[in-house]
Amino acid sequence: MKVGLFIPCYMDVMYPDPAMATLELLEQFVDTVDYPSQQTCCGQPMANSGCVDEARPVAEHFIRTFQGYDYVVCPSGSCTSMVRNHYHGLLPEDEATRAVCNKTYELCEFLVDVIKVKGLKARFPHKVGIHQACHGLRELRLSSCSERRDAPFSKPRQLLDLVEGIEIVELERVDECCGFGGTFSVNEDAISVLMGQTRVADHEQAGAEYIVSADMSCLMHMEGLIKRANKPIQVKHIAEILTAGSGA
Repeated sequence: MKVGLFIPCYMDVMYPDPAMATLELLEQFVDTVDYPSQQTCCGQPMANSGCVDEARPVAEHFIRTFQGYDYVVCPSGSCTSMVRNHYHGLLPEDEATRAVCNKTYELCEFLVDVIKVKGLKARFPHKVGIHQACHGLRELRLSSCSERRDAPFSKPRQLLDLVEGIEIVELERVDECCGFGGTFSVNEDAISVLMGQTRVADHEQAGAEYIVSADMSCLMHMEGLIKRANKPIQVKHIAEILTAGSGA
């Protein structure tokens, strides 16, 4: 199996540790993991802002970059959803586009659905709350949604349950948005801040030491609010916890 690792542009610039943890995690289960250095952005920021003409060549570059891999894995539900669910309306429906879109997976779903991971060597003896990022939740179906009458499931939690020493706390509002939403946090900053503060407070009331998510963008938003308020609670991408050692 040959996997192409796609790291979101903001993670590449600002959050290298979760990106490296993703690579370390994948290398435990996959023969070959490549990081093609010519990769750039998935095009989501432009597309979400209505700049379709600017997003299209970025998407075309993504297809060319990753078409030679068996799977493309990304540690971000929002970027994965952009490729898998929204390239179809952005690019011609040719064989190359369909193939790359269909084999692009978010990290957690790849580990659960493709690799079918049953065990990990990780240890993280702390209380954590799981933040369900919107794109992963409602576009990729990484977890069940509270507004649907589905049997409860959570792929991130399924993986976290394999971590030694971890305690997952129960939140009152298990799948509420943090308010980031990319450009939403710029255009509607007051609402965005209030939503983020509400999510942090829910984790605090549940006794979480860490907020964990499969999307670093949500964690970036909440981390900014946490630091401004000098709160002790911390954030971690799920890949960092799934690779945490005995000294965590």
